[in-house]
Amino acid sequence: MPSSGVAMEPSLSLLDEPLICWRDTHAAVQRGNLPELLAALAANGVCDFPRLRPHQRHPWHAFLVQLASIALHHAGQEQPWLETTDWRAALLALTPGDADDAAWCLVAPPDRPALLQAPVPGENIAAWTNLLHAPDALDMLVTSKNHDLKAARAHGAEADDWLFALLSLQTQQGILGRDNYGISRMNSGYGNRPGVGVAPVGAWGARWRADVHSALVQRAHIAEKFGLAEEHGHALLWLLPWSGADSLALAALDPLYIEICRRVRLAAPGGRIQAHVTGSKVARIAAKDSNGVTGDVWTPVETAKSKALTVSRNGFDYKLMSELLAGESYAQGAAWRLDGWPQGTALQAIAQATVRGQGKTEGYHERRVPLSPKLRRYLAGDQRPLLARMARRRIDAIAAMRKLLWTALAVLFANGKDNDMTDAVKDRASRFAQPFEQQEDSRFFNDLTAHIEAEGEQQEVVYLHWLLGLAEHAQTVLEAAFDAGPRSAMQRYKAQASALSRFAGGLRGGKKPLFPELAVHYAQQHNAHTLSTEGEAHA
Repeated sequence: MPSSGVAMEPSLSLLDEPLICWRDTHAAVQRGNLPELLAALAANGVCDFPRLRPHQRHPWHAFLVQLASIALHHAGQEQPWLETTDWRAALLALTPGDADDAAWCLVAPPDRPALLQAPVPGENIAAWTNLLHAPDALDMLVTSKNHDLKAARAHGAEADDWLFALLSLQTQQGILGRDNYGISRMNSGYGNRPGVGVAPVGAWGARWRADVHSALVQRAHIAEKFGLAEEHGHALLWLLPWSGADSLALAALDPLYIEICRRVRLAAPGGRIQAHVTGSKVARIAAKDSNGVTGDVWTPVETAKSKALTVSRNGFDYKLMSELLAGESYAQGAAWRLDGWPQGTALQAIAQATVRGQGKTEGYHERRVPLSPKLRRYLAGDQRPLLARMARRRIDAIAAMRKLLWTALAVLFANGKDNDMTDAVKDRASRFAQPFEQQEDSRFFNDLTAHIEAEGEQQEVVYLHWLLGLAEHAQTVLEAAFDAGPRSAMQRYKAQASALSRFAGGLRGGKKPLFPELAVHYAQQHNAHTLSTEGEAHA
């Protein structure tokens, strides 16, 4: 056997050693191996993973779901096992060429597979380009300027820190310079791998069980629709040797394949884990033309362009989330399931993504939207277009109110003048208007659900009440900006009065009111007040 040039011990086997830390549903910290964790998930006994960083949540969840689904399908089993011994046997059965469990170890000789690390027979990993001593240096986050998360700081890391970092790199990384290719399950090397689905409210195991069920039920459909191998495809891609010069075709892969995108080998000289990393001449999977459309269980597909969703730096804001919930622009993955749940199950839509840019990371984004029974009926039935119209009506109202607010702010910062809109004034107006939209974003789906829960004509009453609140919120933002307006008494009075006048005029309308409902409401209030005043004068 060729020498790797690096001491390999210890093996750190996930089948046998208690390397993974989690909290159970009683908040007690547990440590166990991978089969024990899968058995705990099957019993819905896992609350969370205290050492898991937020951007690693979806890759870890996806890995556990894909792995369990592959093992269950391979064994002809429909329901997750509750016994650790069953899981251990099923995982070993997936690696018949590595019965000594090397494929489930974090450290193994370079000519053998190790967990999420392809064999590199004949290579001396000590001669590879990069040697990393901290798991966060291996992770997919770009932290070159150290402005957000500090780079390479986790020197006292545990084995599961390395596991999570390795998984994050191998299953959600994109292109990062020459010879550093990304995963197949994203649209372009600068995209991201979103995690979007419907899940029960509760512990980690509840969502895991639900997604395992969906993955197994949809397996054949995924294979047929996306051109994958329904049977005998490559499922665990770290089992195959990889010199960095050859790619795998999508047609040769299992519908739920767990991929790797980088040539990495862990070692542990003196018991301290380190990572050896080098580049590749080609991507591991030849999927450039697929635009990330690979049948991933959690990835929505933009139907018009047939490409995987790429989340922007705005994350899952109310506009994108409304489109994912009720729009027609995206086809959801298998994890988006609205029917077949036990009666009384509390559901939520979950959306997660780590947004990547060119040479930088633009944030981890996560959003959860509770799905009331009535909202679920709208989403699953023929009332979905009605729900989409309701959401669009509110989105348009927020946009119009923000524009009106911006105009009033610009008048304020221009000292009450309409014709003095310099770039500096415009920038200040935009900056001060931003909190308004952020506040509306945070309560958007609660307000929309309240609209849906109303019956008949009461829905319009609820909408008008929301619209009046929207105007109040905008005026509050405007008045909060008064302190940043002109300082001299004369200019301050003029600027504030002009800004309020512009804002009130937009609300009450004219020939083409921005908000017809508000214009009618204010007109009725005015008429009622006039009649009351005339009645008092007559009396």
